[in-house]
Amino acid sequence: MLENERINIEVAYATPEKQLIRTIKVDLGATVETAIAQSGIMMGFPESSIEGAKVGIFGKITAMSTVLSDGDRVEIYQPLIADPKEVRRKRAAEGKKMKKGG
Repeated sequence: MLENERINIEVAYATPEKQLIRTIKVDLGATVETAIAQSGIMMGFPESSIEGAKVGIFGKITAMSTVLSDGDRVEIYQPLIADPKEVRRKRAAEGKKMKKGG
């Protein structure tokens, strides 16, 4: 296989305590799923699982079957613990209570 038949990509994953970005070379035509497996990135997070995780390329959600381009950054996303909209609603409601009480 020739060097020009391989592309450079990054695979990124983070928890609140730790982040890891791996730069690897994959075969032209490799998918997001292949890149994650080849990177071995999840071995750095034994408490986490890729099962059911959302993935993206440069912040845009994509499928595991998406074919990568040279220079792509694959990102593995953790599920949210709380719905951001619900958190904002609660904060807004608390703020209204404080104004009325003060």
